[in-house]
Amino acid sequence: MSPNKACPIILSDHPTPRLLLFHHPLAGVQLVKGTIEPGELPAQAALRELHEESGIATATVIRDLGCWNAEHEQQIWSFQLCQPHCALPAQWTHQTLDDHGHAFDFFWAAVDDLPLGECHPVFQRALQHLSSRCLAAQVPA
Repeated sequence: MSPNKACPIILSDHPTPRLLLFHHPLAGVQLVKGTIEPGELPAQAALRELHEESGIATATVIRDLGCWNAEHEQQIWSFQLCQPHCALPAQWTHQTLDDHGHAFDFFWAAVDDLPLGECHPVFQRALQHLSSRCLAAQVPA
């Protein structure tokens, strides 16, 4: 399975295991995700998308969490666990330069209580995949 989308994952354990998500003004709650450009590795694409969509400019990929078939528009997502190099606030808004210049409102969601009802079905399935297969074991100590 060769991925065509990169999805950086940021987890926190303060005070409980949490996942970084954002509210898209037109499409509900989402994970950061974007297209892997020609010649780009999934990890490189994940860090680029993280910067473009969240404003997080410095981070490191610490683990490849594998690929997932989204069964949507022939998308194969590559999940990359990322560690930012700075402390992140409880919430913030980032004005994107792409995607028509939307303001994305970032927040932390408890891993055991993800807002699935606020997500597009493809993001619901992605979050269910992540929570059932990868997240619990990956939360930093």
